[in-house]
Amino acid sequence: MSLGPVMLDVVGTELTDDDIRRLKHPLVGGVILFKRNYENNAQLKALTASIHAVRQPPLLIAVDHEGGRVQRFRDGFTKIPPMREFGKIWDKNPKKAKELATEAGWILAAELRAHGVDFSFTPVLDMDYGDSLVIGDRAFHLNSQAISDLAYALMQGLKKGGMAAVGKHFPGHGFVVADSHVSMPVDEREFDQIAQHDMQPFRMLIDDGIQAIMPAHVIYAKVDNKPAGFSPRWLQKVLRERLGFNGVIFSDDLSMEAATAGGDVTTRALEALNAGCDMVLLCNQPTMADELLDNLSWTISAQSLSRLARMHGHKHPLTMDALHESAAFVDAVHQVAQVGIVEGELFS
Repeated sequence: MSLGPVMLDVVGTELTDDDIRRLKHPLVGGVILFKRNYENNAQLKALTASIHAVRQPPLLIAVDHEGGRVQRFRDGFTKIPPMREFGKIWDKNPKKAKELATEAGWILAAELRAHGVDFSFTPVLDMDYGDSLVIGDRAFHLNSQAISDLAYALMQGLKKGGMAAVGKHFPGHGFVVADSHVSMPVDEREFDQIAQHDMQPFRMLIDDGIQAIMPAHVIYAKVDNKPAGFSPRWLQKVLRERLGFNGVIFSDDLSMEAATAGGDVTTRALEALNAGCDMVLLCNQPTMADELLDNLSWTISAQSLSRLARMHGHKHPLTMDALHESAAFVDAVHQVAQVGIVEGELFS
């Protein structure tokens, strides 16, 4: 059985019969984990092993583990600072900021790989305009060169830790104020303005070989009346053809409020897949997941399968014990722990 085009979540800290039933469905190709799926290190390792054992080739296991307020696993994991903190250091010392971003990427990837997670949906390539309700300090900077430098450094660290990178949210979610989890953001700027600013970090990271990209649930009204993740214009004309991207395109969560404009869940999934997504995400909606698996008709292409195969984490990762016996790793943890500490206050 090959991987399918749908990524789902699981209910708790171990697989239920319903989870296993869904994960065995030929349309499923991956699992995204959340805070509720984590109790402790041993439990997480057991959970990922049980997910990987469900079928061959093993399902992809992903998580939103960026740092700052978006870090699903905390106890037993290194606290990664918000990406904006690296941007602040870049302003004073770009070389130091890049070194620290590489170390942060290495820690993030090595710790997740030690627990059987294949990849994280990171880095955020959005520009920090200062107004976005959902992006905020998740973004590195407003300067596209700073974003590109730091995201590339983080990507190199992820690679060292055995993990692919996912750039998000194409072509840029930082300008709009609204949060696409709860409303439908509309960006009224002209295409050229977006291309000259927000798209630059994506263009640079694509040239540097980033393996995957997630589009934004944002309507760029002057370009298309559909959110980017449902738009063949954005995904095929711009991302694939103009920017030459040949990695995985993951949809953002189809259950987010900004995705509901696409109709029922099957219609949404079909629209995203037809627009050019290789894999669609559906999170926190078990009933909707069953509806999607019952109704979606889709044959994944050989090209999508080969792209998805590259998202598996590198084999034979180091254990947490081995990582903590590595002087270089311990030093990296110490360096990253200092990022964002100002006048004795720990970063938020």
